[in-house]
Amino acid sequence: MSILVPFDTIPQLLLGLSDHYAGKGKTAFAYKPKGESEFQPILWEGFMRDVMSVSSWMHSHGLGAGDAIAIISENRYEWAVTDMAMQLLGCVNVGLYPSLPSNQVEYILQDCNAKVLFVSTGIQLKKAIEVFDNCPHLTTVVTYEEATNKEHMAMPYVQRFETIMKLGASLSAKMSSTIMEQAAKVKPEDLCTLIYTSGTTGLQKGVMLSHSNICLNIFHAVKLIQIDETDRLLSFLPLCHSFERTAGYYAVMSCGGEIYYAESVETVAKNMTECHPTIVISVPRLFERIYGLVARSIEEGSPVKKKIFHWAVNVGKKYVSGKRGLVSVQKGLADRLVFEKLRQRTGGKIRYFASGGAALPPEIGNFFMAAGLKIVEGYGLTETSPVISVNPIHRPRIGSVGYVIDGVTVAIQRLSDNKIIAQMEGGDHSNTLDSEEGEILCRGHNVMQGYWNKPDATAEVMDKDGWFHTGDIGRFNKGYLQITDRLKHMIVNAGGKNIYPGPIEDMLKTIPYVEQAVLLGEKMNFISALLVPDYEALKIWARHQNMPYENERELLDKPEVKALYEREIKELSKSLASHEKIRTFRLIPEPFSIEGGEMTPTLKVKRKVIESKYADLIKDIYSTDEA
Repeated sequence: MSILVPFDTIPQLLLGLSDHYAGKGKTAFAYKPKGESEFQPILWEGFMRDVMSVSSWMHSHGLGAGDAIAIISENRYEWAVTDMAMQLLGCVNVGLYPSLPSNQVEYILQDCNAKVLFVSTGIQLKKAIEVFDNCPHLTTVVTYEEATNKEHMAMPYVQRFETIMKLGASLSAKMSSTIMEQAAKVKPEDLCTLIYTSGTTGLQKGVMLSHSNICLNIFHAVKLIQIDETDRLLSFLPLCHSFERTAGYYAVMSCGGEIYYAESVETVAKNMTECHPTIVISVPRLFERIYGLVARSIEEGSPVKKKIFHWAVNVGKKYVSGKRGLVSVQKGLADRLVFEKLRQRTGGKIRYFASGGAALPPEIGNFFMAAGLKIVEGYGLTETSPVISVNPIHRPRIGSVGYVIDGVTVAIQRLSDNKIIAQMEGGDHSNTLDSEEGEILCRGHNVMQGYWNKPDATAEVMDKDGWFHTGDIGRFNKGYLQITDRLKHMIVNAGGKNIYPGPIEDMLKTIPYVEQAVLLGEKMNFISALLVPDYEALKIWARHQNMPYENERELLDKPEVKALYEREIKELSKSLASHEKIRTFRLIPEPFSIEGGEMTPTLKVKRKVIESKYADLIKDIYSTDEA
């Protein structure tokens, strides 16, 4: 089973599902109330009642079609209620990352002319109060939680979510028919949401996605990944992220799956063992962390434990490749000795992980597949609603982002002469097209309406033939799409050689002692890297070496530590072309972070920020180590 009810707009999806599940006692969402240990389920009847209450309050405050309503909140049940309440009225959802500083919140609220802002906690309320007077269209701030700062709560424009729910509930009966009339007026081409790009360069841009963009994207994507009423998703990737919005929210709902909200990003591992999800959607960072934890555990183990682990992974990879017979027997033993413990740590019921938002390092993908934890990788951008391609659930290929979905066409444009050298329409899964490398172009039902109030920026990415230029480099390999890197990230060395840093950085992150990596070498004679250590793994290694040290900084200064990284990088570089080999590196003591400005809210590295922040260190690399 996949899509349960027909829909062309989000209101049609909500109302269709509400009718479908009326009186059936079906769980829509679940969350943990503060201070409680058990997840509390919310049935469809309760969800719809809450949505109608909030929608009635919105309507009573003059909110209607085309009005922007912003939400700055972590994932939680109230986010879904607020979203669906505004969708019934034809309002435009503007989701903001909770990690954004006040000045960026202010910019977005001003840019979209938001009339109401919903916030989650006292931290977010403080930001709202700081920017309120500079946002002329903003009339009300609604907070999901009671803030400890009484002065903030006493502001005349601040209201509790609980309060507006009660007010709305008292109005719901008489407003119900009016709200249904408004919902019926919402058209597929109407603006559904503004999703602001996370901004690796310049100011954030509001991506305009229509109801049609999102609904058709859901319909065609679920054909390949398959979700049904037995599925349960653990939600923690921000709902203002287009990947989570479409795949982890609307798509799961459309197929009757249940959505459980993680208490926080930090509790995901614990929550998986509590709610036993069948699907988890994430960016690669989660899988990198799990892989790192396993690698550290093995590093700390005995030689026998290491040998058994590597044997089990090798057996698992053979099994995934299709080998049976003796391998099947060995796989059963490998599961009992090694993999079953890992699967239990993910809740024990995972059907598949869905990975998107950035490239998944193939070594990590292959490890999960060997362990019996399937990863289905897809590809897209906020500007494409977001799915362009996705691996089919029964034929995923690690190292690729799968088949182009129905209704979408992808082309490869050669960089040297801008000629389209390959083109594939979605739905032709028997196509075994191979192509050379170039920029990935896309057109179809999923491509955005444009950037909000930025016609020049829109024209930069949309050409006269209707192609959206993704800025990503890739190729077709036997019908599957493969991503190489971002065009803007490409390094051109002093010899004119093109080097894509992404795949090499992914390789570096498979070194047990590396947490983060950024490649350098633009217009230089050799490639170097900035590395953030995985301190846990490094401390385990130091303990085994009986190496004394006072603190982490002192540990990084040890000649033995530098030699360790040199050996690991030298081994890794054997598989790289001569112009890609990493000649030298520097260890960065502090991790790249959102708070530090080096990463976007979607955990993408801001290369220009890092190059600026570490300009002196980079200058030292190329003055000291230049041959």
